[in-house]
Amino acid sequence: MERVISPELARAAAELSYEMRRQIGFLINRRGMIESVMVGTDRQLVIPLLARSRSGPRLLRGVRFVHTHLKDQPLTKDDLTDLALLRLDLMVAIGVGASGDLAQIFVAHLAPENSEGKTCRELEPIAFHDFHMDCQDFVQSLESEIVKDAPALTATKDRPGALLISVIGRSRGEQEERIQETRELITSQGIDVLDVVEQRLVKVNPKYVLGIGKLTEVIIQALQSGAELLIFDRDLSPTQVRSISEMTEMKVLDRTQLILDIFAKRAHSQAGKIQVELAQLKYLLPRLSQSSTAFSRLGGGIGARGPGETKLEIDLRRARERISHLERELKSLTKHRVQQRTMRTRNQVPVVSIVGYTNAGKSTLLNTLTDSHVSAKDRPFETLDTVSRRLRLSIGREVILTDTVGFIRDLPQGLFKAFRSTLDELHDADLLLHVIDASASDCDQQIQVVEKILAELELEKVPRVFVLNKCDRLPPEEVESLCRRYQAVGVSALDKETLHPVDSAIADRLGWLGEDTGLDNGDGDMDSTLGISSQSPVF
Repeated sequence: MERVISPELARAAAELSYEMRRQIGFLINRRGMIESVMVGTDRQLVIPLLARSRSGPRLLRGVRFVHTHLKDQPLTKDDLTDLALLRLDLMVAIGVGASGDLAQIFVAHLAPENSEGKTCRELEPIAFHDFHMDCQDFVQSLESEIVKDAPALTATKDRPGALLISVIGRSRGEQEERIQETRELITSQGIDVLDVVEQRLVKVNPKYVLGIGKLTEVIIQALQSGAELLIFDRDLSPTQVRSISEMTEMKVLDRTQLILDIFAKRAHSQAGKIQVELAQLKYLLPRLSQSSTAFSRLGGGIGARGPGETKLEIDLRRARERISHLERELKSLTKHRVQQRTMRTRNQVPVVSIVGYTNAGKSTLLNTLTDSHVSAKDRPFETLDTVSRRLRLSIGREVILTDTVGFIRDLPQGLFKAFRSTLDELHDADLLLHVIDASASDCDQQIQVVEKILAELELEKVPRVFVLNKCDRLPPEEVESLCRRYQAVGVSALDKETLHPVDSAIADRLGWLGEDTGLDNGDGDMDSTLGISSQSPVF
């Protein structure tokens, strides 16, 4: 039977601890070998940074921590926190009696998933000489129980799993809306949200964002659920990402990184790819600066007087060079787009740009109006590249209908700046179609987000038509109320029959209603066909 600690070692540690009036601790692996010895103060010990000892992705670490407690004191809150944060096999305290003899032994271990929601379980204190435990068998059965309660730990998964972490100081309703939106962003990336951790704080922890107690719960939830990623629904500083990652030993993503990853997958045009890469590099640059300098490479040769250029410095230099190159390419593409817009202006064809919150149905509306086949899936940021099609209205006049990238609350500044040249094309619009998801629970806030971004782009004076989409999901009386409230046109972008009011609204806002177009379909009636269009993009 393998003991938690041999009686001889425990006795020697207790006597020495009594003489020194300091705690003494040992990290012991599952083979019973001592990996580290620590000496602390009379109140605490600092456990050194631990390398992962286990081969499993999220199982117990494979070492137990045994230390002395003066005055026969039980395990402290700090002991239990360390047990959870470090995922130790066991946390053991050996009580030192009044004369330096062995008193009681206090043992705690991580708890498998339970209805009480406890992260740790403490065994009843017992006299050291009366304590009998086969340490190896106990830990193996504990690990088996954890795996049994969390099959995801050992199952082969096609999709990675993540914990979604929401830390906010606003109302619970707003927090729930942000969680739902971030969940959609995560699942659109092919990642399963295994659990959600919520915390509302007036002031976040500057190092870990979450409080230490909540971070402990996160580690346990990750252990129990088999999560591989921690995804925050807020932006994190480079220091916070590094601190949380080091503490949890998990990959950490913030909101900006998540959106950048989505953009990187969805951008297809040359301009889109350049803009996304530019935003990614600008996001990465300050994080490279925070990286460790452990990758320094010595400069060789006669007369070398110290370290040469470090890998970090090389990475930073290459990133800056790449940013400069991409900015030059983007500038060149911008000039080309200006020339295209000039040609359109000469042709005197009005431009109608579709704007709105992401996943509001902008691309679907473009497809139905123009009989096009632009990718339009029910997921955020499906459209990143500007798409233009000719649209012939029922009065016989033509416009160029342009689909643009969707907006989102707290749009990362790096993306906003990178896509500024694309968004600036909206300045050439004669009319904006602001598409709104009528079925969204936070419809008002989505409208405010879009209008705020349009104001930042100085587009407040451009005429617009508000189009309430997805009205087929709501009762007719609610649709009527929303249309009155927002002075909007209610449609279902999937149903062409509902789009005639959009046709009329475009003609009206462009000042074409009542004009004699001179067009006749042969029987004296105006051609009222909606969406007779060119199938090719407009350049």
